[in-house]
Amino acid sequence: MHTIRRFQPEDWASVWPMLQQTFASGDTYAFSPASTEAEIHGAWVELPLATYVACSADGEIIGTYILKPNQPGLGSHVCNCGYVVSDQARGQGIASAMCEHSQTEAIRLGFRAMQFNFVVSTNEGAVRLWQKLGFHIAGTLPGAFRHTGHGYVDAFVMFKQLVG
Repeated sequence: MHTIRRFQPEDWASVWPMLQQTFASGDTYAFSPASTEAEIHGAWVELPLATYVACSADGEIIGTYILKPNQPGLGSHVCNCGYVVSDQARGQGIASAMCEHSQTEAIRLGFRAMQFNFVVSTNEGAVRLWQKLGFHIAGTLPGAFRHTGHGYVDAFVMFKQLVG
């Protein structure tokens, strides 16, 4: 059994290596593989409205996500999230649990919809999971992601209405 809770400053020591490994691969996030710890801390902890961690039954941090308004002002009722699961926890339903948790949190925080701005088309597992959880591809950005292994690949904008 796992739990999902708000990020605490002392969690950074576990979250940073997970983010660093994910972003260094250059296949799922637009962050530069050479991003510094300070840059990622700013983007993952300081900028979002909220940051969360998923913990295993023994309290080990095995995933993290952020939640923030997708746009300021007149677009601020739509949120944006990003999710990262540790390599050792893949395939255990953590991303699904975090996405479901984020939708509940988003509604609680007053958001009406959720948008993923840049889902890499070659990240087929994520695309499948988001579609399974009710997101649809609202648009395709041709060649918008410079994948470290495949070169220029499409990115998807995915969207889900949370409240009517």
